[in-house]
Amino acid sequence: MTKRILGRLVWTCLLFGVTTANSQNTKSKNNEIPLPVIPVGQDAYLHWDQLPMQRIGARAYMRSTYDRDGGNESADASHFLYAAADDQYVTLDVKGTGVLYFFRANHWHGSPWHFAIDGKDNIVRETGTSDPVNAKKVFQNTSFIPEPAFPKPLNWTWSTTKGADLIWSPMPFTDSLRIAYSRTRYGTGYYIYQLYANKDRLSRPIQSWNSDAAPEQAVVDLLSRAGTDIAPQGISKKIGSVKLDRGNILLTQIKAGRSVIRALKLNIPLDKAVDLERMRLVVKWDGAEQPSIDAPLCLFFGTGTLFNREKKEFLVKGLPINIRYDYEKNRVELSCYYPMPFFREAKIELAGITPVNASIDYEVRYEPDNMELPLSSYFHATYKDVPEPAPGMDMTYLDTKGIEGQQDWSGSFVGGSFIFSHTANLGTLEGDPRFFFDDSQTPQAYGTGTEEWGGGGDYWGGENMTLPLAGHPCGARTRELATGDKDLVESAYRFLFADIMPFGKRAVIRFEHGGENLSAEHYEAVSYWYGLPAASLIKTDSVDIGNEASEGSHNYTSPEASPVQTLESRYEWGIDVFPAKVWGMDAGKMPGYQQKAGAEIYPAHREDGRFTRGTSMFKVRLASGNRGVLLRRTLDYSFPNQTAKVYIATKADPQQTDFQPAGIWYLAGSNTSVYSDPPGELDKARQITKTSNRRFRDDEFMIPAILTSGASSITVKIVFIPNGQTLLPEFRFPKESAWSELRYEVYSYVIPTFGLPSAK
Repeated sequence: MTKRILGRLVWTCLLFGVTTANSQNTKSKNNEIPLPVIPVGQDAYLHWDQLPMQRIGARAYMRSTYDRDGGNESADASHFLYAAADDQYVTLDVKGTGVLYFFRANHWHGSPWHFAIDGKDNIVRETGTSDPVNAKKVFQNTSFIPEPAFPKPLNWTWSTTKGADLIWSPMPFTDSLRIAYSRTRYGTGYYIYQLYANKDRLSRPIQSWNSDAAPEQAVVDLLSRAGTDIAPQGISKKIGSVKLDRGNILLTQIKAGRSVIRALKLNIPLDKAVDLERMRLVVKWDGAEQPSIDAPLCLFFGTGTLFNREKKEFLVKGLPINIRYDYEKNRVELSCYYPMPFFREAKIELAGITPVNASIDYEVRYEPDNMELPLSSYFHATYKDVPEPAPGMDMTYLDTKGIEGQQDWSGSFVGGSFIFSHTANLGTLEGDPRFFFDDSQTPQAYGTGTEEWGGGGDYWGGENMTLPLAGHPCGARTRELATGDKDLVESAYRFLFADIMPFGKRAVIRFEHGGENLSAEHYEAVSYWYGLPAASLIKTDSVDIGNEASEGSHNYTSPEASPVQTLESRYEWGIDVFPAKVWGMDAGKMPGYQQKAGAEIYPAHREDGRFTRGTSMFKVRLASGNRGVLLRRTLDYSFPNQTAKVYIATKADPQQTDFQPAGIWYLAGSNTSVYSDPPGELDKARQITKTSNRRFRDDEFMIPAILTSGASSITVKIVFIPNGQTLLPEFRFPKESAWSELRYEVYSYVIPTFGLPSAK
């Protein structure tokens, strides 16, 4: 038995907590299926075959230095939660057990960075830090310091990425994580981390990272294989060739029982590539009526066009997806290695073909899949065309609600490929990504701009680049330099791998078009995601604080709570009103903006609630077969650094005596923040305090399954912890910290209840 097969067998046993004789599990009821073992840290790379897994008890968040007023001040740079010291301007502050999977900064800005993990301050620098004024002239090749902790191709600096420092080395933390910048000039960045509820269902124990640690060589080797065939060899295969002589053709249909496609490869004539780039790849799973993949060929494989201006070998040299040009054979190879499970059959087609005198070769490799049906997920690639984005409103690239005729979906968002201009206009890149999961009104992911999401900075300097997990594969530097219409197409890709974003019932992927949603470009996008048409998060209760009936029915008590307060405010969704000028032009004279200047976009609304500096308790209903709980609190974010201990009891006795600690619930910062973007690289930090008018916020806390399993209700006790963190070293926040509670929503984690479509 080979090491690869043996390793896969051992991992499968760990995953399900059973021996290899696992066939009977398919007949088990959902409440008998054990929670999956989530691959964490470096395992999230090494066990990438588990990407389709339902990540029950895991949440992902993306935080950044975005403009808290919803605009694009300093290109979303230098907005800090608070300053812990004169050389520590904090951009991220988290409590819990988790892993930081991604860090991005513009060039070297902010370095030296403080990565305070579980109380230890790890200092990370980048080469350009030593001479930030002249770095672009002095340094041709830059690196992170300490270099062993951040090897290529897992990590990259601006000399390769054309503008950004990118860290993909996983940084685990057991209790806390804080990132701070030493310098504030153009301090822009975003960060992706995951938190975990069930420590006993992780692939390896979480141990605190430190800067002396180097990634395992196997992880580095995996990333080094970007652009090559990373899927298993020696497994079942279907190969063939079809003529492109009609509108729709069937490539292949696989009927193999529970299986997973590990490689989907197409090979097209190089001289016909541009002509064929807009035909659509269409894939249906298990006899479903609607396809889960229906996308233009070029965008599905990571680029807006197959026009290859510089005749490079790789247009997309990604890890899960790549495009390679073979000039000797006059062919273009398009490959996708995202695992694609199915449980009965897979049907792969091409549609929208303009007949040409050419053929396309294909190869599909697949193998048996040992994952339980309700714990696995179908792969999707959802295409969205936005020829005229609505002024002032985000574009929605993906909303899983109702897709394919199904209301609820559980799974993970794993990236996207998108066209942001058909006219070589790089200015559209100021738009921020905002992702909302499971009905949250606050985005769990909020970035600083579009090219940042694509792994760049400063618009990549107009240059093209391709990395294993991000890139800008096509598009001329300017309209004037374009060699033709296809060279005007600007696109980017971002593949999520270890940093995937789980959701339990709905995912909404939104992007701004331009820095204030005012770009009129033509956008297109393909969103990659895994999903089952069933929920793994079910809303089972809601407590409306300030509503007497709701408080009474949930046994709400909070002896030190304030009287009911009424708050009129907004969530953080974008600008409030249309500006009078757009890029220095009178908005009323621009197409699509007539009569809009000064008009309200996101109106304020009112909510009631309380705040306390004591203890709150309430009782809520759960799904009896729950596998843990997600609490979501709507709060007033004007109270800074809200911190509390959470306890859970399951006894029906109102004199609860069995409270068990569930962890610390912490939300850093407030709607008052520090803005500091001095004009010079080495200028002293400016300390400007800013208070936004967005006080509504939704925040989440996961309760471990061990505290809720089998219970149909729980009593939650929240004990406020005073937090004296100052806004600046010698300047307090405008308000004293308190625990704000306007509403609690209760979601029970469950194993998704899913049945296959009827066989035809």
